[in-house]
Amino acid sequence: MFSKRFPVVFFVSVAAFLIVSSNSLAQGADQKPVVAPATTAKFGPIPNVPECFTVAVEQGDPTKGPSVILAKFAPGCVAPFHWHTPSETAMIAGGSLQTQMKGEAAFVGHKGDYVFLPPHHAHRATCVSSAPCLVFLVSDGAFDVHWIDAAGKEISLEDALKAVKAAKPVQAAKP
Repeated sequence: MFSKRFPVVFFVSVAAFLIVSSNSLAQGADQKPVVAPATTAKFGPIPNVPECFTVAVEQGDPTKGPSVILAKFAPGCVAPFHWHTPSETAMIAGGSLQTQMKGEAAFVGHKGDYVFLPPHHAHRATCVSSAPCLVFLVSDGAFDVHWIDAAGKEISLEDALKAVKAAKPVQAAKP
């Protein structure tokens, strides 16, 4: 049978559920649906990234908080090893994007492939297709980029790009 504490535990559980549910509904109540055809995306540069990487903001403000951006890597564009303060979720929408997590084999992702990176997780990306690589990036906080050297020490974008030019190309693992 149930213990005498069951009604209290049950009531507290239901109350907690209702509070969380109402907070979720309240957060979504002021949001509006977004429909953004790819053909209307307006790509532009952002600070502290290679010039071959541009973005179109789909939702939110990446300088202030959570956001969804459509990133475009020109063919051959390299984003050297770096990390972000927030977590980053990526889904490839076009092209072939080679990604590599620090200490792991590189792999080439194609349309529909998914990548999740927790905060401060070192990684790099290179567009290896002849067409631009398009990637939806979802960030759960303000978007930032921290470039790092082989030892994981933070460096400037210019130094990170110099290291890429001096390095041998990375062979990708088969998916």
